[in-house]
Amino acid sequence: MSDDAARLDEVAAELLALPPAHFTAARNERAAAESGAVGRRIAKLRKPTVAAWAVNLLVRDGQLGEAVELSRALHEAQDDLDAAELSRLGRQRRQLVAALARRAGELAAEAGTPLSVSVADAVQKTINAAVVDASVAAAVLTGRLVAPIDLADLGGGELAAAVAGSVPEAVPAPAPRDDLAARRERKAAERAEREAERAHAAAEREQTAAERRRVSAQERTDRLRERVDGLRADLERAEAEADAAAHELDEREKEKADAAAAVASSLRTLEKARAAREEGERG
Repeated sequence: MSDDAARLDEVAAELLALPPAHFTAARNERAAAESGAVGRRIAKLRKPTVAAWAVNLLVRDGQLGEAVELSRALHEAQDDLDAAELSRLGRQRRQLVAALARRAGELAAEAGTPLSVSVADAVQKTINAAVVDASVAAAVLTGRLVAPIDLADLGGGELAAAVAGSVPEAVPAPAPRDDLAARRERKAAERAEREAERAHAAAEREQTAAERRRVSAQERTDRLRERVDGLRADLERAEAEADAAAHELDEREKEKADAAAAVASSLRTLEKARAAREEGERG
């Protein structure tokens, strides 16, 4: 990149961070202060839309680095065909894009230009495009946007037209740490480890539950054995009492028989006495 191009990019980044209402006057002042071709190119810089300016504020605030890292992770998950990871990263991307769009709105409001609903939507689409597309990410991270970017409308020349000054190449992906097969093997091992951990935790929970059931069964067994012992003692006492009662019954039966015999004997004696008296009366 030539010195003139680098100078133009530097000045453009400064100007495009100003509120759009202040842009034209500041641009003309800077163009007049610069000499030669740089001054003429500065004078031709386009005024940014409010949406583009809000995204530039977000870049200067340092909030888009995480979005670019997430973009790289998404591409790696797509290469690995990891559906679960893609789903998780997709949710994370939507949450991050929404949060960044809110932050851009806050920065714009603090600078005196609150965003309308339509402008906020354009900001969110631009941030989402930066997360999804590496070329858009490179353009957005310059902080020199003059127009928002929508992936649905992105064609051959739209990206260059949306950036003031030079258009950078796509943000390079990090050097591959290993090949696809090794990544898949590592992730398979991680899944197997997670499954083993879940199985181990389930086994420990079952062991704890089994111990609780064993303790409960032991307590019930002890209670029933105590009850059996008590009932056995009661039975032994009842049997002893029954034997004593039977012995007493035998004695009472004998007493009854003896009494009956005495009654019979006394009756015979009485009858003899009566007969003797009657006979004496007749003589």
